[in-house]
Amino acid sequence: MPQLPAPDFPADVRARLETDAREIISRYPGARSALLPLLHLVQAEEGFVSRTGMAFCAELLDLTTAEVTAVATFYTMYRRKPGGDYQVGVCTNTLCAVMGGDAIFDELKEHLGVGNDETTEDGKVTLEHIECNAACDFAPVVMVNWEFFDNQTPQSAKQLVDDLRAGRPVEPTRGAPLCTYKETERILAGFPDERPGAVGATGGAGPASLIGLRLAKGEAPQRVVRPRDGGPSQDAHPQDAPQPGSQHLSSHDAPQRTSDSDPDHPAGRPTAEEGE
Repeated sequence: MPQLPAPDFPADVRARLETDAREIISRYPGARSALLPLLHLVQAEEGFVSRTGMAFCAELLDLTTAEVTAVATFYTMYRRKPGGDYQVGVCTNTLCAVMGGDAIFDELKEHLGVGNDETTEDGKVTLEHIECNAACDFAPVVMVNWEFFDNQTPQSAKQLVDDLRAGRPVEPTRGAPLCTYKETERILAGFPDERPGAVGATGGAGPASLIGLRLAKGEAPQRVVRPRDGGPSQDAHPQDAPQPGSQHLSSHDAPQRTSDSDPDHPAGRPTAEEGE
């Protein structure tokens, strides 16, 4: 059965979006290069990328809906269904996971009564596990609408989502003030960030996480590693921690001159004197 055409935006909404979209498109030498910010623009309107939003992008960029759909379904920052005002992402990549990210994610699922990529009944919070956000020094990390909340614990993360749902003020560890998901999407579309305190915001990340160092020294409780392959949880054992003075060097740890590591380098192999 053929699929019905996607419904259009209401006339006033379409006129406003089209004005914004034309401004975005004018920034690029080729119109189709504007697809990513245009998807953020329609997501700022509806909170997700709907069939209507994809048809709008395709029309303005002279693309097929298949071309737009291929992009919208590839990048995880584009939602394909309605979500909450606050997207709470828990990093469960390796370092955050072993520092407690898995425990945070598990407890938030139980606390909120939702699974991964699901939204609370009040429409406030969408919970998801996310990939590394390059904040390993501050693990475990939670992000709310892409703003950082560093050095989290299950208790602090639960307080965070409770505050979000209750409408209480929440301040990220660093960077700009927190705003709603739709407001964030408009900023990602390329429009000025008009939040008070956002311009030039350089808030520090606070002290780096010392959990790994304390674990290695036996000064902190061992974290529970929760493998995501269905296997049993295992407690880390003190004997597994690096011993003082021990080294775990691979062939890549020690720097080598290019001429020494690459026999075909024009500089040739170093002489015995140079190698000493």
